[in-house]
Amino acid sequence: MSTSGGARSYEIRTYGCQMNVHDSERLAGMLEDAGYVRAVTGASPDVVVFNTCAVRENADNRLYGTLGHMRPAKDANPGMQIAVGGCLAQKDRDSIVKKAPWVDVVFGTHNLGSLPTLLERARHNDEAEVEILESLDVFPSTLPARRESAYSGWVSVSVGCNNTCTFCIVPALRGKEKDRRPGEVLAEVEALVAEGVLEVTLLGQNVNAYGVEFGDRYAFGKLLRSCGEIEGLERVRFTSPHPRDFTDDVIAAMAETPNVCHQLHMPLQSGSDRVLKAMRRSYRSDRFLRIVRDVREAMPDAAITTDIIVGFPGETEEDFEQTLEVVRQARFSSAFTFQYSKRPGTPAADMPDQLPKEVVQERYERLVALQDEISWAENRALVGREVELLVAEGEGRKDTATRRLSGRARDGRLVHFAPGGAIDREIRPGDVVRTTITKAAPHHLVADADLHQHRRTRAGDHWEEGVRPKTSGVTLGLPSFGAPTQETAVQQGCAC
Repeated sequence: MSTSGGARSYEIRTYGCQMNVHDSERLAGMLEDAGYVRAVTGASPDVVVFNTCAVRENADNRLYGTLGHMRPAKDANPGMQIAVGGCLAQKDRDSIVKKAPWVDVVFGTHNLGSLPTLLERARHNDEAEVEILESLDVFPSTLPARRESAYSGWVSVSVGCNNTCTFCIVPALRGKEKDRRPGEVLAEVEALVAEGVLEVTLLGQNVNAYGVEFGDRYAFGKLLRSCGEIEGLERVRFTSPHPRDFTDDVIAAMAETPNVCHQLHMPLQSGSDRVLKAMRRSYRSDRFLRIVRDVREAMPDAAITTDIIVGFPGETEEDFEQTLEVVRQARFSSAFTFQYSKRPGTPAADMPDQLPKEVVQERYERLVALQDEISWAENRALVGREVELLVAEGEGRKDTATRRLSGRARDGRLVHFAPGGAIDREIRPGDVVRTTITKAAPHHLVADADLHQHRRTRAGDHWEEGVRPKTSGVTLGLPSFGAPTQETAVQQGCAC
């Protein structure tokens, strides 16, 4: 714990999706602007912030169990504060403080910027502060962010979602889609590149619906092309697109913009048209497979991944077999597979024919076995191929034992590589290497050949120095496309 007169320390614990991870970067940026410092590993922080998820059925139990484990530390250190934010806070609201009265602050998805004020108010008033707004207070991009990675960054193009999928609680907690202006997005991308970041992932609940708010259905493809004009930006990714809004101009932009990676994560959810209709997914399996074919025709090396839900209410064996057939045809490089999870407040939770756990489990295991077989075959086809890797931090759990390092190929695949051959001093996360794939497994690749090339980067320098990018809020409000000039970025305070 900090002493009186010293800076108060903080720790943020994040659950859930990429949007939550990026929100936590915003929370860290605000706390540091307010004078807090990140707690040293192993030390007891003055403030613990839980950024929660509400998508999975056990999210509530997980949070309240963790809060219960926090109570002895709070009792022993009365000055400690606990804050709960994110989707579960938006959903449960006052009930969090009722179930865990030792919580000091509860804030929702629409008022991230209130956290420092709420913490101060709770200390001053010596009582819990709960503030849940029903719509955005300020757009998250206007808030500062302390980035977690020296070499890769998230950039939100929108928040919220206009879809009404019957299994999903996100629109009720995140609200309707709100789009950022292209100039704001590009200014933030350039600010990150100015800090040494090599790779940017454009982020949205439905990223390729971007532009709906300002009436340009081709806005996302234009945005990808504009990212290609930013000098020093080596890799551009995006997640997650919706098949309904996937247009040919986006495929063309991916294929024709050199720094846009040939990687596509596009949720399928089910291969059964009947189930897709019950899910209110506004496409059918033939539409999904047509997009897959078009992407591969334009980019034969593209790695396509997906999300699939097993055991949606009313799913029959025939429905499930149709999902397996789409998986066989699509030949995903990998898939995130989920057993259907009932969420109170969603239409699917009240649907008849909820499936028994044992049926869902058996189907899930069959799906995983099929996808593992396909993933392994697709990876084996890459043995002998040269790849460019962005060296990563913390991606290889066995790297110490195997004396390898790990990195991500341009198509997003994880590669564990031997650090021998053409090395320019030490290899750091954020550096770029070229090597040859020597072995394949279902979930990763191995490159035990000597490196062909090692390029040291400013991102690697920053990682070595312990420097992480800090970006301030971007509020240009520009409706036009094109990379912002350096002068514009500096005027708007995009880089620190």
